[in-house]
Amino acid sequence: MIRQAEILLVEDSPGDIRLTIEALNESKISNTLHIAMDGVEAMDFLNKTGEHVGKPTPDLILLDLNLPKKSGFEVLQELKQSKTLRIIPVVVLTTSNSERDIIHSYELHVNCFVSKPLEFDAFMNVIKNIESFWFTIVKLPK
Repeated sequence: MIRQAEILLVEDSPGDIRLTIEALNESKISNTLHIAMDGVEAMDFLNKTGEHVGKPTPDLILLDLNLPKKSGFEVLQELKQSKTLRIIPVVVLTTSNSERDIIHSYELHVNCFVSKPLEFDAFMNVIKNIESFWFTIVKLPK
């Protein structure tokens, strides 16, 4: 039996949050989506501080790069330096197609880099494929 997947979406765009929720709701994989609207909130969630005490550790992080307060690069660097957090897979999900952003993300040990499609159906398909890959094909630590 597959347990409930815990996903942390770090995204400041209400439209992209809505689309991600819709795509994950259509999924056959049972999941709980947690949302952090900026990099500081993401790290509070991951470190279980402030209002995030007692929250579950996510099985997967979907991380935008362009965030207020603390960029996606800063979040990625901080979490990959943590002995307890660095094993959580991180998918950078961003509008950027910049080769520099791609290289920098991999230098910071991102697990994969995905550019957000602009078309609705393509965006929905990408989210569903990310979820399917990480929760049906990949073996994740418990």
